[in-house]
This record gives sequence, structure tokens and C-alpha cells, in this order.
Amino acid sequence: MTALSKEQQTEFEAATFRRLVAHLRERSDVQNIDLMNLAGFCRNCLSNWYREAAEAEGVAVSRDESREIVYGMPYEDWKNLHQNEASPVQKAAFELNKPHK
Repeated sequence: MTALSKEQQTEFEAATFRRLVAHLRERSDVQNIDLMNLAGFCRNCLSNWYREAAEAEGVAVSRDESREIVYGMPYEDWKNLHQNEASPVQKAAFELNKPHK
């Protein structure tokens, strides 16, 4: 692999993040519980990671602000437009797969 500068690595990671966020915005048919059950993370996790990264650098970002960055709109609006009630099967899978603390 070609050696990347730190700047290139950051640029490529940022581009990848933007593409992932765009993809998740386009795939509003994929529910967060489906993402959690299959991949162990969802849009909310991604927004939390964004907020944590900002806070690690001393930048205050609220939960609502980070969610709007990921969802492309206020979270409540997205939920009203796209979120369905999880089925009993989805809920059972989530209970089996959720991390145990």
C-alpha cells in the first residue's frame, strides 16, 4: 500500500464518513434496529461517535446537533418520516445481540 500522509489519511477517512452518512440518508428504508441487529451499530451510534470525537477536541456538540449531522434533519422529523415500530422478531434479535455490560 502506498504510504499516506496523516493529512491524506484524514481526508480519506472524512470522505468515507461523508459517503456512509449519505448512504444511510438514502436508505431510510433500513431501520436502526436492523442496523443494530446486523452490524452492532446504527445512525444514533454514529452520531454519538461524532459527538464524542468533537468533545475529545474540546468542541461542544449536543446530541441533537450530532444527530442532525447524521440524519440530515432533526431526529424527531426523521423518526416521524421514516421510523417504523420494531417487530417482535426485530426486538427479540436485538435482545440477543445487544452488548452485555
